[in-house]
Amino acid sequence: MLDCKVDFDAVAELDPATAPGRVPEEVILDVSGLEPPEPLVLTLAAAERLPQGQYLRMLHRREPCLLFGYLEQRGFSWRMREGKTTAYEVLIWRNGDTLAEEAAQRAGIAP
Repeated sequence: MLDCKVDFDAVAELDPATAPGRVPEEVILDVSGLEPPEPLVLTLAAAERLPQGQYLRMLHRREPCLLFGYLEQRGFSWRMREGKTTAYEVLIWRNGDTLAEEAAQRAGIAP
């Protein structure tokens, strides 16, 4: 089990500006310039903050193999593909959140 502390205030800046009453479908987290374990820790923290209907697009320079088991243990689904601006993109949403899953599919990652 990963034993580390997460500063949720540091992750708060990930919430994009929204129109009143509307939650954006996608939150982008670029961890491509960070060294381990920061990408893992920040991605898990950002995923935990996702509201209904929202997914996380995590950008990374390498395949985040260790991340996937932690996401599944915490009740998240994910899909990975080759990135447009980084080597990898991983889309993450809560299990059972059909709105977020559909939004991720529209973003180009099918199950």
